[in-house]
Amino acid sequence: MKILDVLQLETIIPELTSRDKKGILEELAAPIASLTGLHHPDLVRVLMEREQLGSTGIGDGIGIPHGKIAELDRMVVGFGMSRQGVDFDSLDGRPAHIFFVLVTPEQSTGQHLKLLARLSKMLKNDLFRKKLMTAASRDEIHAIIQSEDNKN
Repeated sequence: MKILDVLQLETIIPELTSRDKKGILEELAAPIASLTGLHHPDLVRVLMEREQLGSTGIGDGIGIPHGKIAELDRMVVGFGMSRQGVDFDSLDGRPAHIFFVLVTPEQSTGQHLKLLARLSKMLKNDLFRKKLMTAASRDEIHAIIQSEDNKN
């Protein structure tokens, strides 16, 4: 499965404005809730509950918040960029700038893990991260992700 199989253009946010973790999750959840018909506060709650188990800030300026929702019938990925960076309780203690949010149906554990692994692998590429950080628009971000997605 490719990232662009589940990432829609409308779930890409080129300029996140929140300065804290909950605000970032609220921003990232908004287009996903709109696209899927999920109740926005419920989606934020699921993402926050997952964060309480352990931060999804994996270091190197990356956060991959994720959660499972019973009412969802397909996997959905969103993307957001925080140019100023946000304290996301990352493993390396540094601010997070690049966020991929992954929301999956409860029964899709295998696909959920495969998608997380694919994202993690892509995000280990320094050049990919640098390109994302300099992208100016939703379309440019989409093209950068597509280019990296097609390599694997």
